[in-house]
Amino acid sequence: MLEEWHYAQAPQDGNFPEEWVASSIKARNPGRESKTEEGLSRVSMLGGGPLLKELIEQDPVSFLGRGHFEKYGCNMAVLVKMIDSLSRLIIQVHPDKEFAKNVMSSDYGKTEAWYIIGGREIDGQEPYVLIGFKPGMTKEKWRMLFDKQDIDGMLNALNKLAVKPGEVYLIEGGVPHAIGTGCFLIEIQEPTDYTMRVERKTQQGIVFPDEHCHQGIGFDKMFDCFHYDCYTEAEVVKRWRLTPKLLSRDQSAEQWALINREATELFEMQRVIVRQGLDRKMNGRYCIAIISEGGGCIGSGNDKFDVCRGDLVFIPASVDTISFEAGGEPLEAILCFPPK
Repeated sequence: MLEEWHYAQAPQDGNFPEEWVASSIKARNPGRESKTEEGLSRVSMLGGGPLLKELIEQDPVSFLGRGHFEKYGCNMAVLVKMIDSLSRLIIQVHPDKEFAKNVMSSDYGKTEAWYIIGGREIDGQEPYVLIGFKPGMTKEKWRMLFDKQDIDGMLNALNKLAVKPGEVYLIEGGVPHAIGTGCFLIEIQEPTDYTMRVERKTQQGIVFPDEHCHQGIGFDKMFDCFHYDCYTEAEVVKRWRLTPKLLSRDQSAEQWALINREATELFEMQRVIVRQGLDRKMNGRYCIAIISEGGGCIGSGNDKFDVCRGDLVFIPASVDTISFEAGGEPLEAILCFPPK
């Protein structure tokens, strides 16, 4: 679905379900340590396709904004991905900020959020996600399921939710989760690749070394990373399914807040639907724009360029106003922002 979304001539499903967007973070994939640039984004519009990370380091104030640079340095403080799951992804957990600081010596955990932009039925299964422990789970029970590698037991211990386009889910650090089959989504998260896995191999049979399960902290500490609070499905929906809020609407365009500061202070996400045109003040913040539907052009002043579905655009903080113009059909874009 991801390649089809990018208008590939012969779209195919691959073994890697992720595309990292405007990333300055290296990936941590088992068996691929020699891929020293994996996860890092290149800027295709510039000659030679330089790494975005290198451009930011050359002029961080222009790219990230002075306030951002003074607080976070050259770290973008956010990471965005496209995820297209042909098969269910591994059951996993990410550290919250406290655990990341105390155990992993990191200023960032890995709280994340998902915006569902599409989906497909696979082998009779509608798109779904797994979030949070069902009532009755304890650390001892969870460790026992892991030691036995009782995958069915672990799956049945998590709440299973059918998902549909337009829904937004916040996945806080410490909450066990997995993306099920047939999901096509945008993920925004804290800028780390710390993933603790409780399945020792993928459904395709790829075996994870121990370190890629516990990220080098050992299995005992890995189980301290989980939050063992338990929830019913209704409680999961109430706590972690976010309700988009309309910010503005007229005949030219409408703007929605998908993730705002009421939900988390770690990142923001908005959706714009442009029927004619929209001039958007950026207020000194950089933005990652994902053209999710339609096409047209975007730019600033006299510098404009054509875009279509699947285009991924980094908008530097030095851009005062970004203009969106729809083509023959409405242009939809998802705007991803770092913390204020």
